[in-house]
Amino acid sequence: MIKRQLLTLLFACTFAGGLFAQQPWFKDRDLTLTGVYYYPEHWEDSQWERDLKQIRDLGFEFVHFAEFAWAQLEPEEGKYDFAWLDRAVALAAKYDLKVIMCTSTATPPVWLSRKYPEILVRNEQGIALDHGARQHASFASPLYRELAYKMIEKLAEHYGSDPRIIGWQLDNEPAVQFDYNPKAELGYRDFLRKKYNNDIQALNAAWGTSFWSEVYSSFDEITLPKPAQMFMNHHQILDYRRFAAAQTNEFLDAQCLLIKKYAKNQWVTTNYIPNYEEGHIGGSPTFDFQCYTRYMVYGDNEGIGRRGYRVGNPLRIALANDFFRPIQGTYGVMELQPGQVNWGTINPQPLPGAVRLWLWSVFAGGSDFICTYRYRQPLFGTEQYHYGIVGTDGVTVTPGGHEYAQFMREIKSLRGQVGEREAKPADYTARRTAILFNHENSWSIERQKQNATWNTMGHIEKYYRTLKSFGAPVDFITEAKDFTDYRVMIVPAYQLADKALVDRWIAYVKQGGNLVVTCRTAQKDRYGRLPEAPFGSMIDPLTGNEMEFYDLLLPEDKGVVEMDGKRYAWNTWGEILKPGKGVQVWATYDEEFYAGKPAITSRRLGRGTVTYVGVDSADGSLEREVLKKLYAELEIPVMDLPYGVTMEYRNGMGIVLNYSDRPYRFELPKGAKKLIGEEAIPTAGVLVFSIAE
Repeated sequence: MIKRQLLTLLFACTFAGGLFAQQPWFKDRDLTLTGVYYYPEHWEDSQWERDLKQIRDLGFEFVHFAEFAWAQLEPEEGKYDFAWLDRAVALAAKYDLKVIMCTSTATPPVWLSRKYPEILVRNEQGIALDHGARQHASFASPLYRELAYKMIEKLAEHYGSDPRIIGWQLDNEPAVQFDYNPKAELGYRDFLRKKYNNDIQALNAAWGTSFWSEVYSSFDEITLPKPAQMFMNHHQILDYRRFAAAQTNEFLDAQCLLIKKYAKNQWVTTNYIPNYEEGHIGGSPTFDFQCYTRYMVYGDNEGIGRRGYRVGNPLRIALANDFFRPIQGTYGVMELQPGQVNWGTINPQPLPGAVRLWLWSVFAGGSDFICTYRYRQPLFGTEQYHYGIVGTDGVTVTPGGHEYAQFMREIKSLRGQVGEREAKPADYTARRTAILFNHENSWSIERQKQNATWNTMGHIEKYYRTLKSFGAPVDFITEAKDFTDYRVMIVPAYQLADKALVDRWIAYVKQGGNLVVTCRTAQKDRYGRLPEAPFGSMIDPLTGNEMEFYDLLLPEDKGVVEMDGKRYAWNTWGEILKPGKGVQVWATYDEEFYAGKPAITSRRLGRGTVTYVGVDSADGSLEREVLKKLYAELEIPVMDLPYGVTMEYRNGMGIVLNYSDRPYRFELPKGAKKLIGEEAIPTAGVLVFSIAE
């Protein structure tokens, strides 16, 4: 019954002026709102008022409740207790704190796991997960969904018209479940029946089951693929990943629709971990906008210099901003660490100033709110060593807490003296570039990498890193977007394609677009099959090239590509090209039996250009030179920021961020005025300036 009601509501909303037409949830004059996770169920209720008052006094504007509280909300099946949460909401309101409410589905109560063990996720070996952690319930289980939806509807009915609630977070860090619960297998079969119109022969053709005697005579013979088996059918795994991502999105959409039945002027979203290749981010059309979770210091060493691990990867936040913002035009960050975490391989203290740097980095990309996990460091449970805004005594503000307070003071000092969101300089907007992204390309390549050193996201990041050094605004976009919104578009390692997409690329270029296409693009169709045509020839009409063959080299014995008198190392993938008439050769191979053969070409097509980069360099330096050459030819002005320094504009302000291990001096544009910081920006420092009028 609930499922039928949800489908009816979705249909009604879709045809009522668009699916949940965008509401004015946020105001430019606020710049950004800042909030904090608080778990009233973790603390004596006599402490709640003290805590919420201090949250307000520190400068926070909202709190985040009930993320993991299903056991407290529904202590017995069908019996609900919202009285404790009502008291917490009332105290938050007393101190002018708005509330984000959560659906708690990440942590089902023990009565549910014990009474209905069939709802538990199973791994590839058939072992069921158990109560005591989180995310152990199967999204594919109709029974689990029914029980979850009942609880959510009660919660939404209770708080949906409450003006103290500004919005809702669904679940917690929902990931794609690779679940081997029997219901998941039945769901997979139903997914395949629908996709292939109940025609098993269509599936056989798509999966190439004539290979290795894999032919199916019925959908009921199909089981969930076992990726641990080295030679498992590549096409079957591709469809399984599509199914798994769809299951996650359907579960989230159903939650959103239930809340929308009752919500009055409240937004709905969730908090994704930015695992871009999982495939579910942006796949729930019912959401009002997207949010992500970002942790910067947890033991990796992707920062710059000897102590770079205390500051973090300079592009980790920037890339998340540029990925999430284009989906629906706005985004928030639901979790940003205030200090040490508990789950990393090593959990160091951040460098003084780093927490504030991360906050400004999130803001610079265009966020509407930032929330930190969490207010109080827990005294028990798995996350005891996870820092909070205050420490274990519940009152002493931590170093990261002080940096949050400083950021909030700075933001409030700027309110009322800044411009519209899109007030940005012309030279900055002229650099705006799109990167076309589809997670399915990573799925396809991962099972057949051909070279163990190949890294699809690493390949994409070589281009992204260069664009950020240019001071360019970047949008990661999907095929649903209008390509002509961008003067330059990069299409990196886009392995799965079809003629319709290639025709769109050609039309984009002929109309004046400038396309950068890289190796491994359009080698397969959407099912992951090689076309019955010369290898890689699907894009010959676009690039003007033919591919003679491709090569892969040992990582310890790299090859050389030469461009404009400079030499660049490569080994993961190199395509040897045969350019046609009117195609310029920009780079050639050296030191191999195909020395002198083209690796990179460029051509004019209509009013635009196509640059084809048939090789993946070892360190991204070649990709940088290609983009520098292209932007120079297009007369697009670029900056030359060192790695670790980024710059963005919003609301009539420029924000310069220094993740490097040495001070950086930034020259203010003529007529600009300093608002925060100095031109000599220290490590973990920030400079904010107004645009000259």
